[in-house]
Amino acid sequence: MATTAGDQPEPTDAAALATYHGCHHHNSNNNNNNNNNKDSEAGESATSATAEPGGTESQSIGNGSVVKPTGGNNGKWVRLNVGGTVFLTTRQTLLKEQTSFLYRLCQQQDLHSDTDETGAYVIDRDPTYFGPILNYLRHGKLVYNKELAEEGVLEEAEFYNITPLIKLIKDRIVERDSKATQQVPPKHVYRVLQCQEEELTQMVSTMSDGWKFEQMVNIGSSYSYGTEDQAEFLCVVSKELHTPGSGLGTEQSHKTKLLSY
Repeated sequence: MATTAGDQPEPTDAAALATYHGCHHHNSNNNNNNNNNKDSEAGESATSATAEPGGTESQSIGNGSVVKPTGGNNGKWVRLNVGGTVFLTTRQTLLKEQTSFLYRLCQQQDLHSDTDETGAYVIDRDPTYFGPILNYLRHGKLVYNKELAEEGVLEEAEFYNITPLIKLIKDRIVERDSKATQQVPPKHVYRVLQCQEEELTQMVSTMSDGWKFEQMVNIGSSYSYGTEDQAEFLCVVSKELHTPGSGLGTEQSHKTKLLSY
């Protein structure tokens, strides 16, 4: 039987077919390798999370920086749980005063502070007065609300042992008290003196030490010696008290004569 061209391929056609299949297989491998390389590069640039010793998880980003969500010793940000209120600040802020409690806490020098479930350091103090403390460490200025008492801020500054802030608050308290004293109206102490007519001129002329003559009342005659009556007078004098609580009793002890009738 004769063999037709469709039953058996020519040798030249078989070689071409083998070459075609080989090239197609090689191109598929190259495409797979390129896809794998792209996936690998994408994985290297993506953000990854690693667990640190002690159970703390840190995140590393593509530029090599490490961000810790908790107030760790090597992290940039530190969480402070003060009386139930969480404050977030930087280690650089807490390291401003080397003698302070916060400096020692941040450096973990001989301190074993508790932390909450978020890793924030727990401090059993009033959070209301911690805001001015933290702001002072941030920008070196004492700023607080008017309703806060300077004594409360001073108490916290002494607890955290921030020496410059302690001095600043004490100076403000002195200035505040000085202004309050100047605004209070002056107090006066009064004396009522009884004297005879012939003693009146001498008494008025010899008044000193800040005493001022206020009023004189003629109460008539008292005792008669011989044929002449001696007129009696009540003289009211006053003195201004410049210092609170200055001796009212002391001033009264210097009275020459008190009215008693």
